[in-house]
Amino acid sequence: MLINKKYQHLEQWLERLPEDFERLGKVIYDKRNQLRVIEAPDGSLVNAKRYGVPHLFNRIVYSTGLRQPKGLRAFTYPTRLIERGIDTPEPIAYIEQRHCGLLGLCYFISVQSPLQHTLYELGDAREGTYEALAEALGRFTARMHDREVLHLDYSPGNILWDKDDEGYHFTVVDINRMRFGKVGMKDGCAALCRLWGSKRFIELIARSYADARGYNQDEAVRLTMQARTAFWTRYRRRHPVEFPLEL
Repeated sequence: MLINKKYQHLEQWLERLPEDFERLGKVIYDKRNQLRVIEAPDGSLVNAKRYGVPHLFNRIVYSTGLRQPKGLRAFTYPTRLIERGIDTPEPIAYIEQRHCGLLGLCYFISVQSPLQHTLYELGDAREGTYEALAEALGRFTARMHDREVLHLDYSPGNILWDKDDEGYHFTVVDINRMRFGKVGMKDGCAALCRLWGSKRFIELIARSYADARGYNQDEAVRLTMQARTAFWTRYRRRHPVEFPLEL
């Protein structure tokens, strides 16, 4: 088990977490991985994610150290983002279980973000309700890429947001798939392809992003829409699309 020194006081509780996981807190996501919001003994809310047992090939890859397990990346990456001024929930602990040396279930525990909204809410948003948010998200994305952070699953559920008197605030979650290094225009625009919403909403994000990074706005929109069309064309062959898709 790895523990953020700041949360050493939770060590005994964390040691029992795998055994108690099924009866703690509230489930907010339950597919291959399960996500729960739990009240820790100190009264704070934490986000606990249990990663399912990997398929055999990945079990071997993760167990032999050829690649870090998802939960371990989720524990180590937040520090790199926070150091760059990109908001993401603070990590608390990483726990893994092994059987005969092979990785089994593993757990990543983080502080629960106070931000209340996800971008899923923008799937059917009407014109006149999303313009300021789109422009703010474009600037946030540009800042992240300028600081050499590329979220490889930049999707509606992985970008939390809220608004107060100071403006819009964003935080990124589910950050086990990241790339650190220079982010060019093509990769930066392609990162927007998974977002929900109308074409105009995506175009506004792309234009704000391009403006913040000094790119040609029309070219940024072209690259973004090209990547978006490719992604959603593939996606809807296998899955229902839960918002009015414009390509």
